[in-house]
Amino acid sequence: MSGEVAGFGLRGDDCNARTACARTGSIAGWVYNRRMDQQLIIKFWRKSLADEAFLATIEEELKAVLGKTVELEGYDVSAKEINLFMLTADPRHSFRRAKDILEGKGIHNGMSAAFRLVGGAKFTSIWPLRSTRKFTLP
Repeated sequence: MSGEVAGFGLRGDDCNARTACARTGSIAGWVYNRRMDQQLIIKFWRKSLADEAFLATIEEELKAVLGKTVELEGYDVSAKEINLFMLTADPRHSFRRAKDILEGKGIHNGMSAAFRLVGGAKFTSIWPLRSTRKFTLP
């Protein structure tokens, strides 16, 4: 099939992951073909963490699970919080997969998450659900 890459959907300027491809009518629904234009931030509240030992291994574990669907950008550590930054094309999907890892470590209750366009100022909160607290960075 012309335009397909090893089962990862169609590629081309007229195709994207949310709509049908104008060229073929097929759905191109794979994250691998989309530009990483969203920044996902997972915030860990330090007062709710029993310890911070998970930070030493979490990056490698997330890379193993998320693969090429995200680009890990690093951490921002302050007195009250630790923020983990990653670039992704689909922040909701990436967070759901990362959340499974964090739940396995027992730290999902002390975190929140949001995303924004790269370089943007407006955050869209995705965790906790129905959050009443506005997501901000220090």
